[in-house]
Amino acid sequence: MFIVSSYSLAVVLCVVTMLCWGSWGNTQKFAGRTWRYELFYWDYVIGIFLFSILMGFTFGSFGPHGRSFVTDLCQAAPAGILSALIGGIIFNASNILLSASTSISGMSVAFPLGVGLALVLGVINTYATTPHHGNTALLFLGVALVVIAVVLNGIASGMNSRQEGKHSNKGIWLAIAAGVLMSLFYPFVAGAMDLDNFVNPAAGKLTPYSAFFVFATGILLSNFLFNTIVMRHPFVGTPVSYKTYFAGSMSTHCVGALGGVIWGLGTLISYISAGKAGASISYALGQGAPMIAALWGVFIWKEFKGGNKTVNLLLVLMFLFFIAGLSSIVISGAN
Repeated sequence: MFIVSSYSLAVVLCVVTMLCWGSWGNTQKFAGRTWRYELFYWDYVIGIFLFSILMGFTFGSFGPHGRSFVTDLCQAAPAGILSALIGGIIFNASNILLSASTSISGMSVAFPLGVGLALVLGVINTYATTPHHGNTALLFLGVALVVIAVVLNGIASGMNSRQEGKHSNKGIWLAIAAGVLMSLFYPFVAGAMDLDNFVNPAAGKLTPYSAFFVFATGILLSNFLFNTIVMRHPFVGTPVSYKTYFAGSMSTHCVGALGGVIWGLGTLISYISAGKAGASISYALGQGAPMIAALWGVFIWKEFKGGNKTVNLLLVLMFLFFIAGLSSIVISGAN
């Protein structure tokens, strides 16, 4: 299977994770022009699941290192499979809330609040449950700088909403709930893998590819419960049916599946990189996604259009603090 052999490559791939996690929301924005997010989310989840199978039988099966995808699944301990499944279930609960927040308040509000909060809580949780080989002070300095960036974005979003007369309290609370839940899933997946040795992983442990597949299975299975509830009892609007979903066009379904592939690519890369960068670094860099989502929201979707000079200054400072925080996180792992 393909594995990462150096810290520098792991960091580069973690940046790719950040780009993927911060960009998949664009597909929801595209689909949202004619498609409810609850319906989009089914295609998104199916895209993740199919992508996990494709990667398992390609990059997870060919190459000189480690166990192949099927062999690894067959030897996996029940505890590891259960752990990865639980991670998928928790993630799915959080991500449905994040999608709901995005549909109500936009990417530039939902992602900085939800994913930013997940970054802070998740790094602390991951640090407490898995070893961190590096400079702890720099790691948490980076987290603190990212927190400042998130706060600045929240202030800018609030000011911009007041200027336009918008009220998005429901979207904000959904993002906060999503962030708390999202901070919990990663240690379950990391605990199912042998992060110290992907070449010859311990018996019963999963490789990144098989862990990702089991994780994606947890997402898919839990979606029959979570998304069905949301479809029947939506946060905003009238209930939506499965009949409407199956009446959707192929192009609309493909947009949602593409969103799942983009997110899935970032997630798999994060798991692969964790072996060299460490779980804390891999998770933290990936959760720099709010900066990417804010860039999309500001410059492509024009979610801050019409903002005054103070709002624009806050956005500039937000990006600077994000960059400084992520840089500190990277350096912390190299010490």
